[in-house]
Amino acid sequence: MTSAVAPTAPLTHAVSESPSQIAAFADWMPAVQAHIEAALDRFLPSSDAIPGRLHDAMRYVSLGGGKRVRPLLAFAAGELTGAPLERLEAAACAVELIHVYSLVHDDLPCMDDDVLRRGRPTCHIEFDEPIALLVGDSLQTCAFELLTHDVFGDPARQIEMIRLLAHASGSLGMAGGQAIDLGSVGKTLDQPELELMHALKTGALIRAATLLGALCGEAMSADARNALDRYARRAGLLFQVVDDILDCTANTATLGKTAGKDAAADKPTYVSLLGLSGARHFAEELRAESLDALRVFGARAERLIALTDFITHRKF
Repeated sequence: MTSAVAPTAPLTHAVSESPSQIAAFADWMPAVQAHIEAALDRFLPSSDAIPGRLHDAMRYVSLGGGKRVRPLLAFAAGELTGAPLERLEAAACAVELIHVYSLVHDDLPCMDDDVLRRGRPTCHIEFDEPIALLVGDSLQTCAFELLTHDVFGDPARQIEMIRLLAHASGSLGMAGGQAIDLGSVGKTLDQPELELMHALKTGALIRAATLLGALCGEAMSADARNALDRYARRAGLLFQVVDDILDCTANTATLGKTAGKDAAADKPTYVSLLGLSGARHFAEELRAESLDALRVFGARAERLIALTDFITHRKF
């Protein structure tokens, strides 16, 4: 049986030059997305490997879609520490696989019960519920396998990265946030309660992606790491506020998932709490706080600054 393979050489075939060599953000972002697509294709088991249907489903949900915001954050943060491309590919793909596994499980009938994701039928619709459950399980283990490869060099640094991603994924992170979300249907949460839920459900993995990218390079000072941590926490919350806004302002075709789902399910959101205008104002506050945390890095934070603006003003 073929398993997920470990990273080897940088994917110089994906684009004509390394993303770190590309100046304009409008060119850099698709270059990183192309690298991630090629790396995921390489890391994931082949559909020809037994059990083929499971591997086919893993590839179905992981390839050919998504904004890749978490890998983009990892790559952008990696520029702060001079991180090598082969390390960034593995770390960014690890975070993306955790994210995709969470989407597959969130879409299941026992969770959010959705039929559309990234413009295509959700995994349990295209395949079936047992396969979707196993896809999530398999993508999660695949993610941690990627972080064990010797491309990272320093075992102590690898342990730190594995611990960071595990914490962000579990009951004190993403899974815990989903549990709070499921338990909050039909309830009114105040702003601190809503922020806690989304700091776990969405923010924890965005924070992990950012810190993992930086950990792929040279060691940071305590002050620099604290500043990056502040940035990642505010950016994670910003992403969710914008998501709530889009859920009630964009259509299903644009989003690639069912629009208005949160309101229909009577879930607490920033729009339901603050109103649309209030949510937009809060998003701008979070953007300003995120950018303020990056000032210490100067020009090295150029990618993170541009990515923050993309997160704030995105339409999907």
